[in-house]
Amino acid sequence: MPSLRTPGVMQIGHGRYIPVNVPYFRFAPSLGSYYEQSSLVIAHGGLGITMEVLRRGLPLVSVSNPDRYDNHQEELLSSMSEEGYLVWCRHLDKLKEAIETAQTMHLRHYEPPKCEIHLIIHEFLSGRDRTGRTGRQVGN
Repeated sequence: MPSLRTPGVMQIGHGRYIPVNVPYFRFAPSLGSYYEQSSLVIAHGGLGITMEVLRRGLPLVSVSNPDRYDNHQEELLSSMSEEGYLVWCRHLDKLKEAIETAQTMHLRHYEPPKCEIHLIIHEFLSGRDRTGRTGRQVGN
């Protein structure tokens, strides 16, 4: 990315755009080795990639897809941006500014919430509620 004076690599998937100023690849079995070499990640606004990058503690510029029919990316990115976990690039013409912001600001480290679904499933299957009372029956 010459205008940013920062080396980079792009995953383009099935995209029709072919980068001319930066190396690219279509798919990789894992992005782990790319993350290990990264000081910043720029990604689309999907939940999977967003959580993957944030769990690794990498600064993230996330670009939402305005063509999504339900705006779920915008809701996610708006919330995560307001909380200070990432920089949300709402429009591609503002990408350079978003990258510069991510490189200079202190982003919060994302700590995933503790997962307790296994406890809820166990309670359900054992017929007990969280207070330890029995009596709940499957199918009622």
